[in-house]
Amino acid sequence: MDTVPKELRHLRACLLCSLVKTIDQFEIDGCDNCDEYLQMRSNREMVYDCTSSNFDGIIALMNPEDSWVGKWQKVNKCVPGTYAISVSGSLPGGLVRELRTHGIVYRSRDTSQKA
Repeated sequence: MDTVPKELRHLRACLLCSLVKTIDQFEIDGCDNCDEYLQMRSNREMVYDCTSSNFDGIIALMNPEDSWVGKWQKVNKCVPGTYAISVSGSLPGGLVRELRTHGIVYRSRDTSQKA
């Protein structure tokens, strides 16, 4: 399973879907859920812009579509893998606007800043 982190060092979480992988995995494979839009594959600068090393908690989902935790975390339509519960940071404004043109509404994964 390529979406599971290969080691516990250098972990990062996608700012759009919260998938957790190593920085090298993001650079080699991109994000398994979001790479169509974020295009991190073979682009370390985009990996740094679209992921965060500051996240809290990890959940592992084998069947996201059947999981109440997957639904609660809003990752039930994503690939099986490991996901952060909360991710600090946000996508750059230009990427947020581009996502909007594709009909994707960006919601921050940072649950520490509830208003």
